[in-house]
Amino acid sequence: MVEQTYKDIYNKFHDELLGNSPEVLNSVREEAFEVFERMGFPTMDQERYRRSNIPSLFEPEYGVNIKHLMVPINGQPFRCEVPGLHTYTFYVVNDVFASDVNKEEYNALKEKGVIFGSLKTIAEEHPELVKKYYAKIAPHKSEAVIAFNTTFAQDGFFVYVPKNVTIEKPIQLINVMHADFDFLANSRNLIILDEGAEAKVIVCDHSEKDRKFLSNRVTEIYIGKNARYSHHKMVDSARATTSIGGVYIKQMEGSTSNISDIVLNAGFVRNDVHIDLAEKYAETTLCGVCIGDEHDHIDNDTFIEHSASNCKSTELFKYILDDCAVGSFAGRILVDQDSQKTEAYQSNKNICSSTHAKMYTKPQLVIYADDVKCSHGATVGQIDDGALFYLRSRGISEKEAKMLLKLAFTNDIIEKIDIEALRNRIKVLVEKRFRGEQHRCTICNSCK
Repeated sequence: MVEQTYKDIYNKFHDELLGNSPEVLNSVREEAFEVFERMGFPTMDQERYRRSNIPSLFEPEYGVNIKHLMVPINGQPFRCEVPGLHTYTFYVVNDVFASDVNKEEYNALKEKGVIFGSLKTIAEEHPELVKKYYAKIAPHKSEAVIAFNTTFAQDGFFVYVPKNVTIEKPIQLINVMHADFDFLANSRNLIILDEGAEAKVIVCDHSEKDRKFLSNRVTEIYIGKNARYSHHKMVDSARATTSIGGVYIKQMEGSTSNISDIVLNAGFVRNDVHIDLAEKYAETTLCGVCIGDEHDHIDNDTFIEHSASNCKSTELFKYILDDCAVGSFAGRILVDQDSQKTEAYQSNKNICSSTHAKMYTKPQLVIYADDVKCSHGATVGQIDDGALFYLRSRGISEKEAKMLLKLAFTNDIIEKIDIEALRNRIKVLVEKRFRGEQHRCTICNSCK
């Protein structure tokens, strides 16, 4: 069994792992290991993982960074910039936080009381703050993949935004898989917005070619009362990379969140998103665009829980699959018994451009309250022949017409990205992706 390999690693290097990690992270490590030891990796017999063979993803003999070592970087190959966008930029290389590149620029954040940087360092310097939120939202007691991450994670990104503080510029977190050997990275992010705070975070996932990488990243996000938060993630990795990601969000009274997930290029992607609208008048918008071809595999599992009254959720995911790509979407919305005046809308729309592409979709809506407005639905089809004929009758080639229809198909989701420069950049990257051109960031050496 593949689990035994990692059990042996943990038992052999237990003391070294604890010695390299802060007490806050260690406080739940043994408990998480016991959960993983008991449950093992989820199999395809389990409903939520019917389309993702998780144990097989961990079978290769990856290197595991027990010593918390930074893989050397020559020069600055991982610039990931968007024209017209100015951000506070941070890096996680594999599973180790890398120092920010312009310390002077961040003094203004520190003056506002914002705490940011390495999760490992912050847990050592502010243990009570981290302890209050770490491993409280992501369910490591019931989810084996999260338990595995909690068992081995030693570092990642941390940010705390104090009460009524607004971060004017977006925060950009660049995750890079970089090594001369096959590598498994377990990293952990913790983002906390206090009451009335506002922040926007951009996450870029990249990897180098020619190596097998597995990134297992868990992000916990706490959004306080009346806080405003945006989280936009873009996956643009080499096909040899396997990405397993989990985003777990808890929203308090009157808070809002805008969450988007754009998969431009990746070999195997499994995303879990769990949003708990824990108090009244909380709102969330959750969207995704997934583009796959060749033998790509893109699996999204989402869960929005309406735990309080007068909350609203809007969810929309779209896939465009070509060649032998496989897509899967399982979206669950739960409206609890006391969650009256709920509004919940879910839609999954998909285009299979090839007869060999496969799309599996399972929207789910469970309602225990009686005063609600809810809907859900899914469609799978091909490019509309009527629309294609209309464009071709105007002198547009078939290839160009299909590209334009695909762009139009994704546009409503991309328009929900509330950072203009990022929105414009993603439109360009999506168009290049459909044209079959080099769609990666042109100034990011790791993507060339």
